[in-house]
Amino acid sequence: MIADPNTLYKLMILYILNASEFPLTNSQVCEFLLENGYTTYFTTQAAISDLIEAQFISVRQRNNSSYYQLTPSGLETLEAFSSSISDGIKADVKSFLEDKHYTLRQNNEITATYLPKKNQEFEVDLSLKDGKETLINLQINAPTELQAELMCDHWQKKSTEIYNYLLNSLLAKNKGPEN
Repeated sequence: MIADPNTLYKLMILYILNASEFPLTNSQVCEFLLENGYTTYFTTQAAISDLIEAQFISVRQRNNSSYYQLTPSGLETLEAFSSSISDGIKADVKSFLEDKHYTLRQNNEITATYLPKKNQEFEVDLSLKDGKETLINLQINAPTELQAELMCDHWQKKSTEIYNYLLNSLLAKNKGPEN
């Protein structure tokens, strides 16, 4: 058993990232540790920082969120010390991932970002994924930053509806005289 609580928190983070089917955000990792009363926000951030520095987890920035994923050396470390994680903690991880699966996955599958272009417009990049499979990726120019923000906000709420509309429209048979 590991005597140092900080080492246990790091192992718990490695364990939840390994158990998840997709990268988790900083807030999702924190939610697990805080919701279950394991540690504080600041201790969690220090543990994450140490894991990144040790290259046990990788971080990717998207939509002002940090997404964490286990690296091969992180997996190797977890396998070497996984017996130090109690069955109760493992059950809590499993329960957390099952209870929040839809919400966690949705955060990874619907992305909306925008970047300024040279001509004072903004390029909006909208994506919808099913697991690792990209269903749709749209790039649209917006004349103003406000419109780019609105597109991103609406995509987060209506992406599935928009995707279904596009798919149905593109697959619909023509009702014109050519048929």
